[in-house]
Amino acid sequence: MENVSVDAIGPNARILDVREDYEWEAGHVDGAVHIPLDTLPERFEELDPDQDVAVICRTGGRSSRAAAWLESHGYSVVNVKGGMGAWLEAGKPMVSDNGQDPTVV
Repeated sequence: MENVSVDAIGPNARILDVREDYEWEAGHVDGAVHIPLDTLPERFEELDPDQDVAVICRTGGRSSRAAAWLESHGYSVVNVKGGMGAWLEAGKPMVSDNGQDPTVV
């Protein structure tokens, strides 16, 4: 499994966010798919196995585990180094679901 920087994620990339609900609500990549890590074994089939997926979490730990698991099930994935923290620091666009300015918690 490859680890990539946020700068390597293109504007049309398929992003899987594996953080918890409260983290997602505070701020996430617009258009990302949200499947919390603990529900991934039951929900991974919501992802297209023929599409490359960039997996992201807060700092990169959970996404690394999720990416390794998905890869073992035949998915083409990369892990986003630094996670949403690096995404925010890079000034990449984010949205929130709570009516506040998007942030990473």
